[in-house]
Amino acid sequence: MALIVQKYGGTSVGTTDRIKNVARRVAKFKAQGHDLVVVLSAMSGETNRLIALAKDIQANPDPRELDVIVSTGEQVTIGLLAMALKELGIEAKSYTGAQVKILTDSMHTKARIQSIDDAAMRADLNAGRVVIVAGFQGVDAEGNITTLGRGGSDTSGVALAAALKADECQIYTDVDGVYTTDPRVVPEAKKLKTITFEEMLEMASLGSKVLQIRSVEFAGKYNVKLRVLSSFQEEGEGTLITFEEDPNMEKPVVSGIAFNRDEARINVIGVPDKPGIAYQILGPVADANIDVDMIIQNVGQDGTTDFSFTVPKGEFARTIKVLEGVQAHVGGKSVNGDDKICKVSIVGVGMRSHVGVASTMFRTLAEEGINIQMISTSEIKISVIVDEKYLELAVRVLHRAFGLDQVK
Repeated sequence: MALIVQKYGGTSVGTTDRIKNVARRVAKFKAQGHDLVVVLSAMSGETNRLIALAKDIQANPDPRELDVIVSTGEQVTIGLLAMALKELGIEAKSYTGAQVKILTDSMHTKARIQSIDDAAMRADLNAGRVVIVAGFQGVDAEGNITTLGRGGSDTSGVALAAALKADECQIYTDVDGVYTTDPRVVPEAKKLKTITFEEMLEMASLGSKVLQIRSVEFAGKYNVKLRVLSSFQEEGEGTLITFEEDPNMEKPVVSGIAFNRDEARINVIGVPDKPGIAYQILGPVADANIDVDMIIQNVGQDGTTDFSFTVPKGEFARTIKVLEGVQAHVGGKSVNGDDKICKVSIVGVGMRSHVGVASTMFRTLAEEGINIQMISTSEIKISVIVDEKYLELAVRVLHRAFGLDQVK
């Protein structure tokens, strides 16, 4: 039969009853003859609780010690699931990231995986055991516990599937697949049977919270067959993330609408229009470890230009402060911004071979009186920045304009 890696998120293991449900699901796969590696998150809310404890002691927790603390959440759930499986008569063994030796770099709280030692896991699988691994964590070359960043259990699952050359990596969460957009915003949103890695990567990067973007990157790089399923439904095929585009000519041009409320716009006004000015502005921002997303530089007039870009909303005040410190150096007249914006994006590999997609998007928004502040495009997506108050309206009208409520 198959070697399957299953990853269960925090809501899936949020209580002991839910952990018992996971055990029963794993038992069904085991009864079908499959070999199973199960990756678990901490119970829902537990990581936040542990971070809050750390901040009660130290306002800015030491990164190494914070990793020691937050990694304990997954240690609890893997032990509980191993016990639950043994209660069902199934041999199981739990491993922390350090015990498996998921080797990472030493960048605490956002480490990256370098290698995985699969010997112990394979020995257990050959002995008929279910292997249970703590997600979100690893160990560096010096033996320090590291964590992979929020949502890192998805990456753990995909990385283990790649290392073990698993037949499939199944991500179980509180939704039953990938939808054309968030059903809480558009009740008519449809579940997609398949989506390409390119589309899923764009959806994840543009605000879709179904999968952590690093896990999608990892799966695409190592050709890991990836499926998103609900841990609360017994039936259903979920959404398969594939490498091939659907050959069906009736496939919609646009596959989904993504959005992100976590955006703030920064404007640097009246800077000299000369080579190197972008680096002089964005260099200090990068040095402050602030991620930059969309960037626009206006056409220069009278030797000056305006430079705008977006950052995470939580970094808005800090970015303004950084740029006020370099404003005189770059020769800018002023620095301002807006943290009441959002990003709305249309995504689809079908856009490559169809004209008029952008004009349809812009016309649809214009008809609703929604002003576009910034635009960014690629082969398979168009993103716009609009006023935050128009987010839900923009998503609904675009979903309808591109016929996504008709997807089957």
